[in-house]
Amino acid sequence: DAVHFRFTNLVCVSYNKSWFVYNSYRLKAVSRDRVTMNVNGTIVQPVNNVWAHYEVLKKANGFKPWLVKGDVDVCRFLRKNYNPVVRLVFGLFKEFTNFNSTCPLLGEQIIKGFYLRPELLGLPLPTGEYLLTLRWSFDHKLQFDTNVSFVFVEDIRKS
Repeated sequence: DAVHFRFTNLVCVSYNKSWFVYNSYRLKAVSRDRVTMNVNGTIVQPVNNVWAHYEVLKKANGFKPWLVKGDVDVCRFLRKNYNPVVRLVFGLFKEFTNFNSTCPLLGEQIIKGFYLRPELLGLPLPTGEYLLTLRWSFDHKLQFDTNVSFVFVEDIRKS
């Protein structure tokens, strides 16, 4: 393949286990070019006001802010996917998750067997190492973080 697009690290932290608990999170290498992500978390109490702060960082002598940074009203997005950046990211993993109901959100939220597919990206991406940070808030109080590192390499000689 001319494109290598795979996960390199996953770090998940819950700050308030009375609202959200990570049951498990793991990257699993299934082949040389494919690493799958599995995340299992539980929203303990029903929530109607969920926000996510997202940022994409690119590695250059440490991770530096890159092109994408913003906030999304998750409940509004689940009703009508209004944010183009979040729509792109959600489109990458929506077939691997049960995270598709509208608010109130409650219970297990699962991503299983998710791997990166460059054909779904839809945007040009410079070769490099990236970090996607997601900071999740319920009622404007930080509850948990999900940080995913990945590498994107495009070998134009093979394309």
